[in-house]
Amino acid sequence: MSAPPKAPAPARTGYRHVLAVPEFRALFAAHVLSLLGTVVAEIALSVLVYDLTGSPLMSALAFAAGFLPYALGGTLLAPVADRFPARRVLVVCDLVCAACVAAMVAPGAGVGVLLALRCCVAVVSPVFSGTRMATLADVLGDGDAFVLGRSLIRIVSQSALLAGYGLGGLLLTAVSPRHALLITVGTFLASAILLRFGTRRRPARRRDREQGGGTLVLLRNRRVLVLLLVFWVPAMFLVVPEALAAPYSHTLGAGSTGLGLLMCALPVGTVAGELFAGARLGAATRERIVLPLLCLAVVPYLGYALAPGLWPSLLLLVLAGACSAYTLGLDQWFVRAVPEELRGRAMTLLSAGLMTIQGVGMALAGAVAEVIGVRGAVVAAGVAGTVCCAALALACRLTESRDGAARDMTGR
Repeated sequence: MSAPPKAPAPARTGYRHVLAVPEFRALFAAHVLSLLGTVVAEIALSVLVYDLTGSPLMSALAFAAGFLPYALGGTLLAPVADRFPARRVLVVCDLVCAACVAAMVAPGAGVGVLLALRCCVAVVSPVFSGTRMATLADVLGDGDAFVLGRSLIRIVSQSALLAGYGLGGLLLTAVSPRHALLITVGTFLASAILLRFGTRRRPARRRDREQGGGTLVLLRNRRVLVLLLVFWVPAMFLVVPEALAAPYSHTLGAGSTGLGLLMCALPVGTVAGELFAGARLGAATRERIVLPLLCLAVVPYLGYALAPGLWPSLLLLVLAGACSAYTLGLDQWFVRAVPEELRGRAMTLLSAGLMTIQGVGMALAGAVAEVIGVRGAVVAAGVAGTVCCAALALACRLTESRDGAARDMTGR
């Protein structure tokens, strides 16, 4: 059975024209709902575990449980994204998440059960994210409209870091953590309904279920591997100031207000950079600035060597976040390099690796800061990150000729 024709991309590209596509609006609204649910669940579960145990460590583990299983889910479940119809995968993922969170609400659920259920949600998350991103290409085409649609998804995700946790904290002043979790169940169910009735059914991308090795096929392709590393490696260094924001704020004597500003600065820069590149730059220009911005991504962190105060530090973080605008052009390269029948698996692998590498970066930041101090750790991230980004930029140049040939790498 041949796949139905893709929905035509908008004749003009721009955020407003992407939002004019009804199927994308359903995907976008479902993303907002599931994101809100995830944020509320993270806060409510962390508070609930602390109420049950009185242990800051257990409370932190409840939060970390949302990141640790990403690698497992992204590796073991990645084939699901291509071997079943995308709409079915998305709806089932939402229903699984809703069921897991509903089980957390049960009065008899102990800490071990709560953490296990949180891990189940995290295992499913990369499959949902990867399938959704691959579906964007089906809905918008694999050109500039896809890049802008993915940019909107990222902007909402970054904005959630700015507003979501604050709103979640306010919510918990009005309702108990278990009641807040019921809201999360509602958001996941609403997302499932939107996806079921707001998107078209499309057949599975890859029918040969008995044949494995799709992930290895992707990783053996030099161009795809390099592009994955360009997504992952800078992110590992970019999270260092965020991981060390609390001790750095203490060093500056900035208190909780300074801590909040330091946590917000990088997302603010990221959103600003994405919006400018998406709204003001053309597709060709966005691709031309990928490598220059990649090389500059963590250079602002070298400014920490000058022992900046709070406001200069915030400016450095905003600049680093703005350099992340290179991801728009990188999205175009990636979707162009990956065969359509492996697109869901590739996006799942990308999502899982990104979350995992950020967790690794945060852990390494803490370990390095123990030895050379907080400011030294940020500077070290700037030095090592700049070297790695320059090497990746060179690797991108060397594999450029493979970009057009990547679609043939499966022999189809």
